[in-house]
Amino acid sequence: MSKNHFQVIIIGGGTGGIMTAAQLQRKAKSKLEIAIIDPSELHIYQPAYTLVGAGTYSLKRTQRPEAKQIPKGCHWIKDKVSSLDPDNNSIDTTTKGKFTYEYLVLAPGVIYDLSLVEGLEEAMKSDVVCSNYLDPEKTWQVVQNFKGGNALYTQPTTPIKCGGAPQKAMYLGEDYFRKDPTLRKNTNVIYAFPGTVIFGVEEFKKRLLEIVDSRNLILKHRHRLFKIDPVKQIAYYKYPLEHPYESLTRNDDENKSNSQEKDGIIEIKYDMLHLAPPNVPPTFISESKIAVQEGGLKGYAKVDKHTMQNPDYPNIFGLGDAMGIPASKTGAAIRKQTPVLVDHLLAKIENRTSDKKYNGYSSCPIVTGYGKMLLCEFDYDNKKESDPYLSKILDTTKDSWPMWILKKYGLPWLYWNQMMKGRM
Repeated sequence: MSKNHFQVIIIGGGTGGIMTAAQLQRKAKSKLEIAIIDPSELHIYQPAYTLVGAGTYSLKRTQRPEAKQIPKGCHWIKDKVSSLDPDNNSIDTTTKGKFTYEYLVLAPGVIYDLSLVEGLEEAMKSDVVCSNYLDPEKTWQVVQNFKGGNALYTQPTTPIKCGGAPQKAMYLGEDYFRKDPTLRKNTNVIYAFPGTVIFGVEEFKKRLLEIVDSRNLILKHRHRLFKIDPVKQIAYYKYPLEHPYESLTRNDDENKSNSQEKDGIIEIKYDMLHLAPPNVPPTFISESKIAVQEGGLKGYAKVDKHTMQNPDYPNIFGLGDAMGIPASKTGAAIRKQTPVLVDHLLAKIENRTSDKKYNGYSSCPIVTGYGKMLLCEFDYDNKKESDPYLSKILDTTKDSWPMWILKKYGLPWLYWNQMMKGRM
């Protein structure tokens, strides 16, 4: 007989869901009946996709069976959530029906919506358009086949997982092109993005701009992608007319990129295009009562940015990419959110209070080339928050080889052997 009620239901079997389940089991005073709802056969270590797209990491090493990641003692409901009714503490799934809960944890991640950029879905079928988010192995093929011209790296106007990922792909791609001096000479490496600065933390921004200038990379900020023509190989952007177009570019004084601008529309021809697809929250969140109702995070799950608890339904908690909080969407952020959420959830179960707070910590390991990485750590206020131990032995405002080793070997080991086991 199938069971349809659980003390704790966790939606999502990715980083946040598995970490939460494992830590709940470790820290609860008594055994909890926990169910995880997720349809995936594979659990993916997505941070390594950047390296897969640069030919320096195997895609297979990023994948493990989801069944082996589900903590022992947790029920795995292998299905998709179709709707959420917080007033009745119930969830509907696609094939297995309705489930009810006493406490709910939202950790579903975000989904990709290619329709938000006109022509993107068709463009992704092209041999010169790629995305580490969707198929990092294709990215590596596109990079190897590139023969020169405009190598355009870009991103949408929506929030995205790991906001630094598009520029990581750019640094690695440009480093690969430099192996052939003639190819690099005949290439314009362009990063067009909607933001106002390359990075929001001053110490790390300074270093990244040094890299951009020393390697003659073309930056185009306040560029809001809205259309791609896969036949003509042109990306179309809008920009705010109150800013002179010339002020939106760096290292393109002679218009080497041959960008065309008219009435607030910019056209950039590409010979290779790498992009992050638009990210949106799952519809079961955006269409429910627990969604943020207005503003830039409309549709994302409403939780207190310090406690990870929903203010309207105190038995609902959430963490990760689908939350409507001003934190970066990274695994590092989830690592710091999880113990806070777990303590507040257990406090509610155990009828006590918790004073734990999440301060917005995140880190963005920006790979700046083969063998170098800059570990950018920061909080809600965009203040540098580097690990005190690492800061004693390394200048964390500089990209370095030891950080590359951390990215390629250290962080994956920590993920599979510590984070997934609820040990950190």
